[in-house]
Amino acid sequence: METRVALIGIMVEQNDQVEQLNRLLSAHGEYIIGRMGVPYHKKNLSLISVAIDAPQDVISALSGKIGRLQGISTKVIYQKNL
Repeated sequence: METRVALIGIMVEQNDQVEQLNRLLSAHGEYIIGRMGVPYHKKNLSLISVAIDAPQDVISALSGKIGRLQGISTKVIYQKNL
């Protein structure tokens, strides 16, 4: 199955959803290249970037599940098809 490289940007505004977020990311660990999280205490939020190499439907499904968590926003940037 063809895969694509993407970046999933995640903004966490409610820390009580972090456990659910980590479960979702762990369940997709086979596709994750790496992740970086930065707490931004001044605005009481966390910014997370996830690099992923997976089929597009897997990326879309993961981003959708993350975005449905209360207090968490997400956006995906896909590799251009060459």
